This record gives sequence, C-alpha cells and structure tokens, in this order.
Amino acid sequence: MAEESETRWRRRYTELLQELRIAQTGVQILFAFLLALPFSSAFGETNAFQRTLYIISFLATAAAAVATIAPVAFHRALFRQGRDPELARFTHWMTTTGLLLMVLAVVVAVLLVTDFVLELPIALALTGLTLLWLLLLWVLVPFGRSRAGSDSDTTG
Repeated sequence: MAEESETRWRRRYTELLQELRIAQTGVQILFAFLLALPFSSAFGETNAFQRTLYIISFLATAAAAVATIAPVAFHRALFRQGRDPELARFTHWMTTTGLLLMVLAVVVAVLLVTDFVLELPIALALTGLTLLWLLLLWVLVPFGRSRAGSDSDTTG
C-alpha cells in the first residue's frame, strides 16, 4: 500500500514538472520582452500611467519566474529524502502562485501595450476581454471540469 502511494506521488510530481516546463516558457518570454522594453527608443514616449503599468507587469513577471523556479530549489533540498508528498504539494502551490501572477502580468502588459497604441477606452475594453479569456481558460474551465469529475478516468 505504501509503495502504491509513493508511486502515485511520484506520478503527480512528474505531471507537475511537465506543467511547469510549459508555464516557465511563457514566463521567460514575457520577462525577456519586459526586460528589453525600457531600452527601446519608444519607451521614452510612455507617460507616467504606462510606466506604472510596466513596473507592475515587470514585478509580477519576476515574481512568477521566482514561483515557477522555486520547486527546483525545493527539490534540491528534499532530494532523495522520501518526502515526495511534501514536494508535490509545494510544487502545486508554487505553480498555482506562478499562474496567478502571470494572469496579473499578462493583463497589465496587454493594458500597457494597448494603451500605448490605442485610445484608453479601447485599451481597457481589449484588456477586459483578455482578462475574461484568461479567467475562462485558466480558471473557469479547468476548475469547472475538476469539480464535474471525469467519467472516463478510472485510474485515480
């Protein structure tokens, strides 16, 4: 019984690592864009509101990067100590935290770019649509499916 539980925790942790690989790529791409942005010539044309948006998005992306990389440090500390359940739980929380921070970072980055290019009312509308899209695909659909359960999944 203990071996079955250990195998299940290892499988869950492996699945979380696969998810993290995808999330980390998105975080890294946005972070690279935001790191380069202040060094572009057009950045000097931004107003105070846009620079505030930039800082919020930049810091949220940095925090998301830290959260999605934190499981590596945690794994190093707990490596081969037989603490797979603790490792899987920590990785789950850091992945969730990183995704929530990415929602903030992406929405604010969209507002920054659209406000720079378009009028504020249009920028706000497009940003609102982006937020709805993110909430739909990252929160409502996944958690809705989670609560509904899956009749086809009997492997547990």
